[in-house]
Amino acid sequence: MRITAKKSGYSRVFVIAAASLATLLLLVILNISLGSIPVPVEETIKVLLGMDADETYRSILWKIRLPRMTAGILLGGALALAGYLLQTFFNNPIAGPYVLGISSGAKLAVACLLMAALGRHGGVGSAALIFAAFVGALFSMGFVLLVSRRVRRASMLIVAGVMVGYICSAITDFVITFADDSSIVNLHNWSRGSFSGASWEDVRIMAAVVLIASLIIFFMAKPLGAYQMGEEYAQNMGLNIKLFRASLVVLSSVLAACVTAFAGPVSFVGIAAPHLVKAFLKTAKPMIVIPLCFLGGAIFCLACDLMARVVFAPTEVSISSVTAVFGAPVVIAIMLGRRAAP
Repeated sequence: MRITAKKSGYSRVFVIAAASLATLLLLVILNISLGSIPVPVEETIKVLLGMDADETYRSILWKIRLPRMTAGILLGGALALAGYLLQTFFNNPIAGPYVLGISSGAKLAVACLLMAALGRHGGVGSAALIFAAFVGALFSMGFVLLVSRRVRRASMLIVAGVMVGYICSAITDFVITFADDSSIVNLHNWSRGSFSGASWEDVRIMAAVVLIASLIIFFMAKPLGAYQMGEEYAQNMGLNIKLFRASLVVLSSVLAACVTAFAGPVSFVGIAAPHLVKAFLKTAKPMIVIPLCFLGGAIFCLACDLMARVVFAPTEVSISSVTAVFGAPVVIAIMLGRRAAP
């Protein structure tokens, strides 16, 4: 009986993984083909295979849509994994980089760096952006950790994170509002969240950061499983709790910082994607959840980015507006489910 149930569980995981990959592939095709200027499928195939194709279509795909699509996959997966780590750390399904104010802290640090550097040096390197975002994320995370030690109620922790987010966002808006340089004024679009403007250089850097961090998280699957059973159980299994908790903070901050540095704050993906993945899988085993969580975040962001570009084309909606429309109901469902639970 147990063997049959185990086989059934593996079959379920295989079906969901296959369906997720198929959905991701479909979204990739739609994202590079649809937009204010539709690209015929045959032209897309020619460009991807290096065959002779219309130069206009080639330019659109290689310079705009392909790097943007790749950034959506990487950053969507990063957000989902950051949310998964934070939910594990706080043992709270509503924890996420956006709700806890971590993304807003990173956004404030990046905005201040850009304000200080653009006028003097004319530009800022990607490494500096990620570092500034990481510092801002750590400061916000540190405040949330201090609050978590003084209050035991999860609702108060979430409220504290939301307040941090509002404060950081208000200061960021204040900084951007009084900017004079046109290149700095354009930060307004970035501050609302967008995958637009991603270049292949940006993609290479974010791929290095996100994939290395994701690989480390995957190899932490066993200690994550032990930690989910309780700190006492994890200690008995030989896990260094302080070091492990610190690694969760650093990794989630690095992932959230990378997203904010390149795309601005993107809301609710870090909460919705892990929750939906675990709900479909009917399991919380990290070895299974981690890779599918990355896939789920990529699918969520690609779908939302497609709608942000296409629904009101040629006008583009911020990615955070679309992710909030679909992610907020998931958060409400989680809260109602926890309230109804005995």
